[in-house]
Amino acid sequence: MKRTLSSLLLIAALVVFWCPNTTAQEKTKVGKKRIVVFNFEDKTDHTWHWWTGQPVGHGMADMVTTALVKSGRYRVFERQEIDRVLQEQALGQTGVMTPESAAKAGKMLGAEIALVGAVTEFGHKKQSTGGALKRIGVGAAVSKQSATVGVDVRIVNIATGEILKADNVRKENAKSGISVDTKEGSFDNQAQFDESVVGKATRAAIEEIVKMLDEQTGGDTPWEAKVVMMKDGQVIINGGSETGVKVGEHFTVYRGGEEMIDPDTGESLGAEETKIGEIEVVNNNFGGKGKASTCKVVSGSDFQKGDLVRQK
Repeated sequence: MKRTLSSLLLIAALVVFWCPNTTAQEKTKVGKKRIVVFNFEDKTDHTWHWWTGQPVGHGMADMVTTALVKSGRYRVFERQEIDRVLQEQALGQTGVMTPESAAKAGKMLGAEIALVGAVTEFGHKKQSTGGALKRIGVGAAVSKQSATVGVDVRIVNIATGEILKADNVRKENAKSGISVDTKEGSFDNQAQFDESVVGKATRAAIEEIVKMLDEQTGGDTPWEAKVVMMKDGQVIINGGSETGVKVGEHFTVYRGGEEMIDPDTGESLGAEETKIGEIEVVNNNFGGKGKASTCKVVSGSDFQKGDLVRQK
């Protein structure tokens, strides 16, 4: 009898150990951050253009957007959505986005992080050295071409307007040879750009910017979403299966109060939050794209667009 009981206890322990925990209360892992990348301001001499005809600032912003999407770690807003909000709110009309205007536009989009930048350096210079060189013949000249790309970057917390990080990213690239790329001002296609010294310096700068974003938004950053709307008595939130939200999961909903501004510095000091209630996910694929969820109300009422949704 003792032997049988011991065997049963061993089997039960193995079942508990090996079976995955699929309870509704399992915590959502840190999901994809919702990020908006605004067009970079061009502070250069405006002589360079992308192969698409875009100015340098727009081209670099699009490269950052593409890199973030390919990383699979972010939900990045499309350019059409950004332009629509900017036009409706009359923001960034001068081509300059401040942390304040970025936070305002980001809130309208439902983003969590904004990336604001300004291209400060973009171009290359050529140096030639003549002389009698045995390998290439008497009087031949060796050319060296170098490129520098510099970008001032600011990462903004949209909820508070706080600048999480501000830095200058500066990258250089060079090559030497009898014949080097001397094309200036524009590129015929992406392949030509990618192979140029300025293209390689740009790519290195983009990689550094993505790394900065990873450092600021990764790790133990808590997952957060927002209420999009109320529909048929249910709450729609802008987080779904794509960001790790699970059916049966419970969330707490908060409402932000009036933002407190430091009268001396103008800096946002945050805002008080009030608990509105709790919701439970019943469909984590609302709209069919995995970007939103339908939730039933567990407790509370008067849920409104923009209310904050967090894990319990």
